[in-house]
Amino acid sequence: MQEAYRQIQRRESRQIRVGDVAVGGGAPISVQSMTNTETCDVDATVAQIRAIADAGADIVRVSVPSLDAAEAFGRIRQQVSVPLVADIHFDYRIALKVADMGADCLRINPGNIGREDRVRAVVDSARDHGIPIRIGVNAGSLEKDLQKKYGEPTPDALVESAMRHIDILDRLDFQDFKVSLKASEVFMAMKAYRIIAGQISQPLHLGITEAGGMRAGAVKSAIGLGMLLADGIGDTIRVSLAADPVEEVKVGFDILKALHLRSRGINLVACPSCSRQQFDVIGTVNALEARLEDIREPLDVAVIGCVVNGPGEAREAAVGVTGGCPNLVYIDGQPHHKIDQEDLLTDLERTIRRKLDEARAAESKD
Repeated sequence: MQEAYRQIQRRESRQIRVGDVAVGGGAPISVQSMTNTETCDVDATVAQIRAIADAGADIVRVSVPSLDAAEAFGRIRQQVSVPLVADIHFDYRIALKVADMGADCLRINPGNIGREDRVRAVVDSARDHGIPIRIGVNAGSLEKDLQKKYGEPTPDALVESAMRHIDILDRLDFQDFKVSLKASEVFMAMKAYRIIAGQISQPLHLGITEAGGMRAGAVKSAIGLGMLLADGIGDTIRVSLAADPVEEVKVGFDILKALHLRSRGINLVACPSCSRQQFDVIGTVNALEARLEDIREPLDVAVIGCVVNGPGEAREAAVGVTGGCPNLVYIDGQPHHKIDQEDLLTDLERTIRRKLDEARAAESKD
């Protein structure tokens, strides 16, 4: 495949660190999700964070709505290794407490904290602990005067809101922050991000907020985030779904893989199937995806049901299969062996895992 037409020139940005994860400054685009358990239920929250991290998330956000939740956050922090963002609104005391308890980033809008001394206390704490702040603007919670000024949420209203918070951090000489401007309306969010991308140098956290359920939300996120990422905008992403947070991580990586911005796990090329298929393509693909969920290394796999498009796709993949009587398995673009339908799934899994084992062995020798 030619590289020239698929390269994305990313926006230059300042780099910050969320725990051990670099964000911005040319670092790989990180994938985030957020817990939806009750934070004070430490065991449930820890279990969900581990599941999210196992799915590949680089960063996990945890809501901390009270001082009791802040105490729970401290116990959670001790039990997980993935970087944690503490999501806080209004109460500066919560921000100070979670900073002391090991939060890797504070999601708090400085303009919503209140008095100047409280804002300064939070910023000084973030500076002392070496942790960044995330400014998070949402179309559903714009300031009342901006709602009155613009009549309704607009891209300009989102940007103006963000710049208010940024101005506070600028005045306090604090530059280690990232910004998000989220809306559920795709074009509103896209325009807002494009405007602010030219006004600040800090990294941008992308998201289409409240995107919907699994299917519709994944589609809206893929369109909105995909178009921004293709423009080079975005340093970290969260896909917001009314679904298991693990699914958010999977969709996030799928978006990045489609744009060749991250390579993680199996890249499965599969035909939609038609009357030409010589085996159950849909059933095979679904079962294969489930069997290979544990794989983290990138590998191209093609599953095509007939000999019309099959050979061409199989030759471009590390492992491929084309339908036939029997089916033909390709390895590294070359026909390798034939296999009947009843043994196809097991054979494909074995072939893929053997291919990965060989790659690991070759890498260890280097």
